Amino acid sequence: MQNNPHTTLITPIAPVNANTHGGRAKCLQRLVRLEMPVPRTVALSFDAVQQIAEGQVPDIAAILDQFDAEALLCVRPSSEDPDWGGPGAVLNIGMNDARYLDLSADMGAEAAAALYLRFVQSYALHVARLDPDVFDDIETDGREGLSLSLRAYEDETDEAFPQDRGEQLIGVLRSMARAWDGTSARLLRQAKGAPADAGLGLVIQEMIPGVGQGECGSGVLQLIDPATGMPQITGRYLSQSQGRDALGEGVAALYLEKDERGQSLEDVAPEAFADLKAHAALMREKLREEMQVEFVVQNGQVHILDGVRVPRGSRAGMRIAVRLAEDGIIPPQEAVMRIDPHSLNELLHRQVHPEAERDVLTTAIAASPGAATGRIVFTAAEAQASAARGEPCILVRRETSPEDVRGMHAAVAVLTEKGGITSHAAVIGRGLGLPCIVGASEMRFQTKKKLLNAPDGRVFKTGDILTIDGTSGQVLAGQPEMLEAALDDCFQTLMGWADAERDIAIRANADTPADAQTARNFQAQGIGLCRTEHMFFDPGRLTVMREMIFAQTPSGRAAVLERLLPMQRQDFVQLFRIMEGQPVCIRLFDPPLHEFLPTTRTGQRELAEALDLPVSDVERRVEAMSEYNPMLGLRGVRLGVTVPEIYDMQARAIFEATLEASKEGAPVVPEVMIPLVSAKREVELVKTRIDTVAAEVASEQGQEFDYRLGVMVETPRACLRADEIAPHSAFLSFGTNDLTQMTYGLSRDDAGRFMSAYVHLGVFNEDPFHVLDGDGVGELLKLGAERGRKAQPDVTLSVCGEHGGNPESIAICRALGFDYVSCSPFRVPVARLSAAQLAISSKLGG
Repeated sequence: MQNNPHTTLITPIAPVNANTHGGRAKCLQRLVRLEMPVPRTVALSFDAVQQIAEGQVPDIAAILDQFDAEALLCVRPSSEDPDWGGPGAVLNIGMNDARYLDLSADMGAEAAAALYLRFVQSYALHVARLDPDVFDDIETDGREGLSLSLRAYEDETDEAFPQDRGEQLIGVLRSMARAWDGTSARLLRQAKGAPADAGLGLVIQEMIPGVGQGECGSGVLQLIDPATGMPQITGRYLSQSQGRDALGEGVAALYLEKDERGQSLEDVAPEAFADLKAHAALMREKLREEMQVEFVVQNGQVHILDGVRVPRGSRAGMRIAVRLAEDGIIPPQEAVMRIDPHSLNELLHRQVHPEAERDVLTTAIAASPGAATGRIVFTAAEAQASAARGEPCILVRRETSPEDVRGMHAAVAVLTEKGGITSHAAVIGRGLGLPCIVGASEMRFQTKKKLLNAPDGRVFKTGDILTIDGTSGQVLAGQPEMLEAALDDCFQTLMGWADAERDIAIRANADTPADAQTARNFQAQGIGLCRTEHMFFDPGRLTVMREMIFAQTPSGRAAVLERLLPMQRQDFVQLFRIMEGQPVCIRLFDPPLHEFLPTTRTGQRELAEALDLPVSDVERRVEAMSEYNPMLGLRGVRLGVTVPEIYDMQARAIFEATLEASKEGAPVVPEVMIPLVSAKREVELVKTRIDTVAAEVASEQGQEFDYRLGVMVETPRACLRADEIAPHSAFLSFGTNDLTQMTYGLSRDDAGRFMSAYVHLGVFNEDPFHVLDGDGVGELLKLGAERGRKAQPDVTLSVCGEHGGNPESIAICRALGFDYVSCSPFRVPVARLSAAQLAISSKLGG
């Protein structure tokens, strides 16, 4: 069999590799090389398992020849990446009537019957494919339960339970091979990042009886707490004392350290406990990973059945990587590479404040930690549309499926009626770092009517606000006070290593002082996009804005805007002071003015009263300002050219705030960004006015200051004519949100209706609003960057759309030589880590 590349006895020199036989097989070989007491094991390659799935059976006799004739066997999955999972292990293969009698003499009839019973039922369900309810009426265990189960098997299959070990093994191998090829298994592993055609290996291992004169039992051990990653011996050991029924009353379930009765494995088998700790420590050092050791103790001797990566959450994963690096087992660069940037979301999520009032609707399964507040939506398309509008939403579903993944990406949290901790919603939610509660069966989900009924009778509809606390499992009505995630020393150490490696700067998009403070907390290197229009929607400013819209002359508009000047100036002073001398890029007013006008008749009457105008005048003005396609209408630089008073006021506010903030700290050098440019002349016109305002402020204040004026590149034409625009600009910041819309001719607000279908059918590889389109939009970025730098070698290049926080999109920007990316504050750590990993991969030639 040693010459068969597909069916291999695991020895130190056997040709076993993770990409041919799977990670478990390769790990077992490493343990064998470390001279650990691993039972005899045979590995089946991906090709061998695929052949089994297709009906070609390997040489079973040759496999069985590798084991003692009386040995019971187990079969375990061995996928290339252990995180991809696989079919459940099948134990006690070879158990039959004869072995039952032999084991009854060794371990007692009831214990032997329990082993046989578990194998019969497992074989019946997974190999014979019987319905689980076949055994529902069997309420007894032991010998009586075994007899009834064997009879039920024979009644359902019209044949006796197979007694031949080879026949049993063939059935198990065929069942596991075909299960891996099943639709559900494929979707589940794809959700974990596996390719659709990922292979499965299988390992066949001799089972250690775990019975004898001395201490016997089985368990698992690890050197850390898997929840936190902190050093602590954890696990469990099940002692099966000789002379008592192994599963009966005398069983002693011992924790590895002292339990409530004062007993531990160290007490009953100190040498075995010491060996286990030594084996685990050696695995950690040589395999360069925190490992969970699965073991059997027989007569006081340890046997290592398996070693797998300790299951862990994001927090523990980060601490494990940092500790391994601090202990010199792996370099800091490898610690950085080991952390999935997306997993940081789980560490960074907010929590409900411990002292906040909680209006609890129900408590269900806490499937993914963190807390988020949003408006209820009932479909993935609604979630994507909501996200495109910038509105946080809670995706409410009976249960989720792969078709809902796009909607889960768009939502801030997920709530499902069905499912458990390993359900689709739970697995995907944890993978995305998305707060998630599943199994909320006490609530009534009327998804067709788009209603959610709470147990107390309250009814919630689309648009109502809920809070999902994925840490406690509580569904809350309303919006309780939140507590920001704590960033511990381990996180700071990892991010420090990341910052030392990356070669592209990371800024944050921040519109408010709170956003700016969050950006500082996450060590953003400045603000890459401050959207000033958000400042005007404050109720105290909205009326003034509306009054300006109704002004009939430039001087009238300027007079009204004069009242907004001190408010806007104070906004910028706060931002500048929070950022402490770091760059702040302020985008001048961008949206169409009609967005500030009421659309309802009631709102128009209220506005008429506030402005002391006839309602008919307000209605005519609203109608006159309406546009068929406002996102391509009078907005951005077009407003700056045709209604220049707005930009004049904003420029004055920026420059006056610059001088005021500079008095108390490092000199501020503001960056002023002109939005939606498509022609050189637009830049020339706006630049002339802004330069004039700057000169006026400097003269009035008697103090000079520096500023940088640049362009937000959001139209395909601006990319194509970047060589004309760049000479008038200190920077070109590519707004990939609008650029994607205009390149595709897609509306972010409406694309959610068909985006899932387009991705599913392969029209798009990914949602282009989620991952930057490297072929289309990326080509425009490339042309814009090349032409801009050719005309203006010192021009700063950046991306300030939400793509700036996406790891795959950052790779495109870095490859094009961009100076920085800017993203929402909570995505800054993700961007920092992603950029570092790209730089490290580049150095390694990856």
